[in-house]
Amino acid sequence: MSRTLQLYHAAGSPNSRRVRVFLAEKGLELTLIPVDRGAGEQHSEAYRAINPRRVVPSLMLEDGTTIGEVPAIMRYLDEAFPETPLLGATPKDKGLVAMWERRAELEGFAAVMEGVRNKSAGLKGRAIAGPHGYEQIPALVDRSVLRVKNFLSDLNERLEQVPFIAGDQFSAADITALVTIDFARALDVSVPDEHRSLKRWYEAISARPSMKA
Repeated sequence: MSRTLQLYHAAGSPNSRRVRVFLAEKGLELTLIPVDRGAGEQHSEAYRAINPRRVVPSLMLEDGTTIGEVPAIMRYLDEAFPETPLLGATPKDKGLVAMWERRAELEGFAAVMEGVRNKSAGLKGRAIAGPHGYEQIPALVDRSVLRVKNFLSDLNERLEQVPFIAGDQFSAADITALVTIDFARALDVSVPDEHRSLKRWYEAISARPSMKA
């Protein structure tokens, strides 16, 4: 049944990777349709008809409905295919996963994205993803690096108390945090040696087969 769903994605897109890892953890195989961002395919009329925001990933359902935004795609998939829940199985767990996944996205992933989009020469005039053009603000790069470093420090403190980001079980929060750390290499930021709990977690999560998705 999952093959009837179509995921428009890009190989080098961290947001696309978040969904691909999510699918791998749940054992789902969707029809994957690549979007060539290097060639500007996301700005084509054909793709704009699918996702007017011109970003990836996008999930197209059997009836032609398109769901964009990673948390929304994850929500649909976790509810449509409840086996191996990654957004929590109980009300308490769902609340904790939602909280920590949001923190990972806003405090970590978004900070890296801000830095990369304001730093990359290839993104001039495209400092913010979406249908509108925005000029880069180079001064934001240094702030983004500081935000990411603070995120890693906070994450290390959290992981001194629990085995996974949201608690005792692997979840979408771990996926977003792991992809964020890998993405941060674009800003020359990595996990400091003194963050031992974060390093232990990172090595364990990176070894999961799903992370190759």
